[in-house]
Amino acid sequence: MAAGAGRVVDVDGRHLAVSNLDKVMYPETGTTKGEVLGYYAEVAPLLLPHTAGRPCTRKRWVHGVGTETDPQPVFFEKQIDQGAPDWVRRGTIEHSDGPKTYPIVGDRPTLVWLAQLAALELHVPQWRFDARGERGNPDRLVLDLDPGPGVGLAECAIVAREARGILGGMGLDPVPVTSGSKGLHLYAALDGSFTSDQVRDVAHELAKALEADHRDLVVSRMAKDARPGKVFVDWSQNTAAKTTVAPYSLRGRFRPFAAAPRTWEELEDPDLRHLEFEEVLERVRAGLDPMARIDAWTGGLASFAATPREAAPASVPGSDAAVAAAAAAGTTGSGATGDALDRYRAKRDPAKTPEPIPARVEPSTLGGAPRFVVQEHHASRLHWDFRLERDGVLKSWAVPKGIPVVDAHPPIQHLAVEVEDHPLEYGSFAGTIPAGEYGGGEVTIWDDGTYDLEKWRDAEIIVTLHGRPGGPIGAGRYVLIRTSGSGEKAQWLLHRSAPKDGPNRRAPATTGAKRQDAAPPAPGIPYRPMLATAATIAEIGRGTHALEFKWDGIRALARSAGGGVRLVSRRGQDLALAYPELGRLPEALTADAVVDGEIVARDEGGAPSFELLQGRMNLTNPAEIAHARERTPIALLLFDVLEIDGVDVTGLPWVERRGRLESLVKPVDGVPVELPALAAGTPSAAIAEAARLGLEGIVAKDPSSPYRSGERTREWCKHAFRTTQEVVIGGWRPGQGSRAGRIASLLVGIPDGAGGIAYAGRVGSGFTERELDRMLTTLEPLGADASPFTAVPELDARDAHWVRPELVGEIELKGWTRTGAARQPSWRGLRPDKAPSDVAATPAPS
Repeated sequence: MAAGAGRVVDVDGRHLAVSNLDKVMYPETGTTKGEVLGYYAEVAPLLLPHTAGRPCTRKRWVHGVGTETDPQPVFFEKQIDQGAPDWVRRGTIEHSDGPKTYPIVGDRPTLVWLAQLAALELHVPQWRFDARGERGNPDRLVLDLDPGPGVGLAECAIVAREARGILGGMGLDPVPVTSGSKGLHLYAALDGSFTSDQVRDVAHELAKALEADHRDLVVSRMAKDARPGKVFVDWSQNTAAKTTVAPYSLRGRFRPFAAAPRTWEELEDPDLRHLEFEEVLERVRAGLDPMARIDAWTGGLASFAATPREAAPASVPGSDAAVAAAAAAGTTGSGATGDALDRYRAKRDPAKTPEPIPARVEPSTLGGAPRFVVQEHHASRLHWDFRLERDGVLKSWAVPKGIPVVDAHPPIQHLAVEVEDHPLEYGSFAGTIPAGEYGGGEVTIWDDGTYDLEKWRDAEIIVTLHGRPGGPIGAGRYVLIRTSGSGEKAQWLLHRSAPKDGPNRRAPATTGAKRQDAAPPAPGIPYRPMLATAATIAEIGRGTHALEFKWDGIRALARSAGGGVRLVSRRGQDLALAYPELGRLPEALTADAVVDGEIVARDEGGAPSFELLQGRMNLTNPAEIAHARERTPIALLLFDVLEIDGVDVTGLPWVERRGRLESLVKPVDGVPVELPALAAGTPSAAIAEAARLGLEGIVAKDPSSPYRSGERTREWCKHAFRTTQEVVIGGWRPGQGSRAGRIASLLVGIPDGAGGIAYAGRVGSGFTERELDRMLTTLEPLGADASPFTAVPELDARDAHWVRPELVGEIELKGWTRTGAARQPSWRGLRPDKAPSDVAATPAPS
């Protein structure tokens, strides 16, 4: 069609005149106006929740963006065009020069109309109009991370992670968006109870806190001369009069970049870059929308438009097939409603397959217990479809090797691949799907019935199925554990487990009166703890892992045998005397066993506190132990089992050992032994949850890994929310003034792997007065004539008192300097459970 030709098209029932669809808007890539319209038509369901109800300021490039050598002018527009269709929603704001009426982008026709006007960029504030048409309180907070000269997205990602930690402490869970221009935006949802000024002030204080902690990287001041080499945290975007480019909006750069919501895993990528519109569309088609939990539009803005996710697909013709395909998002004519069955409908043509294709998700009318069905599916490859009724649909998995039907010990594990949700009507479907159609082949019902729900978490589902009388399943307890991915194509392991109170649940070894703390010692423990390797979230995300929380305590192996207990540290030290309450461990186990766990002391908020645990460590006097026990209760948190009833189970995969541990541990009042739940969701979600709970981090474990006694492998990976580091103490510097006669700072190092100890700096904060006195008493007998470090700066060495490098401590730090010294280290305590040979450098969290 000719470049200037126009036509009237129908977009969700609105008639729009479109023209010049062949016009090139981005000369560098040849992207046309038709493709721009197609992009906005397809991305509308994800974009509109972030613009609905908000006044929209536009940036228009009527002649395209041009090139770097020949840039075209941009027109910045606030007021709505006089020729705007009468169905476009409007909102008025009083300005110092009078009222201005803005368009409100709450439906797809308005979005396509603006694209037709070459409004490439859409900018909106953090607030919406209320029901009276007045400015409401903001419902989200935004931080604009703007890189100055000499820095880029990689540095913005570092600052974003630091900001996330602070926001997490405020109960906010932000989502990052690569802006498509230079930097990053962070969005966090608010409940609307604070004014724009209040939110702006909080954001300003947050920006100043980031600057205080990272003066070499962050600036919070507006002055441009302060920005070279730093990231400017623009807090002012929360001001009521300010706007930010909307998520999913195109940008008027020389390439068609878009403001793209990202996952936190993506921010780990050192090659993080901005995304072009076609890449964003690929993510949309794959169902990836990290912003879905921000500005989730629930229909409260009905006065502006119908819910955009319920709109019919647009019909926007273009000059080539790519435009038409992009515009025809969804399943044209199918009656799709933007619900949980969208992906199911998109894969099926009702004119070609006998499968049920309902227009919408309907609540179950069956009543009673939820239903399950297993269908035998002779498609291109024979498999069984395992489906559970949940939230008005059938949650579904494809199981290539079939459904386990025997209570095996250990249980038989079969791969289960998550597929799209199916309609409830599919529970009775049997028939032939035509060849060439999705899933083509014969479908029969293998078994069906009802189920009892025991647990439904992001990564773990436990149900008891009640199948047909005489059917293959009978009554069986089934466990699904997600091992990788999320949503469609996620991989799970499915096994049939003995009933919760079935034959593999053994009675306690003894019954009757409660055991006393002073139980007889059990035989020794020939095992050593398996150790994890430090890793980034990106590295963890690339593997298949089960996730546990990382506990801030002392590692301990325990043997329960014949009513007695042996409790040892990682170095083999006997811990039973210091923690006598763990003498009752056998009461919390259904069999004699060797278990692995962490001894922790909890603060008032319930989070493990290594500082509190220090008061229980190194005590030998019974009176002091009794007093400390009253003041600081402890618990043993178990996470693995090595031996059961004398049978070594270390060769079994982790997922098998976890199942046996769950059958082994039982809660008993007064016995401080617990089996913590696994961490749910993605590694980034788990680390965010750890931060919210005040925990140390996460440990990611390969579900197929055996227990490798005494080995450190990458089958177990750890990632700390905050950086802690074990260090070897090699000396101390004397104090002055109020610290005269005491230690001013410890000189610490890390073994370099070549027989030496690399100097890691001075630690002078984090001590109590009592600790300083005890430390001096502890170090004086270890005095040495020379430094144990390979090299020490002259300034640090001039008045140092050197000691033999025999003691290990732990510090918390902000990172590492270029010379290998700890940045802003703070003392956490001695680690008598660690030897100098155990110490290795820990990478900073990222």
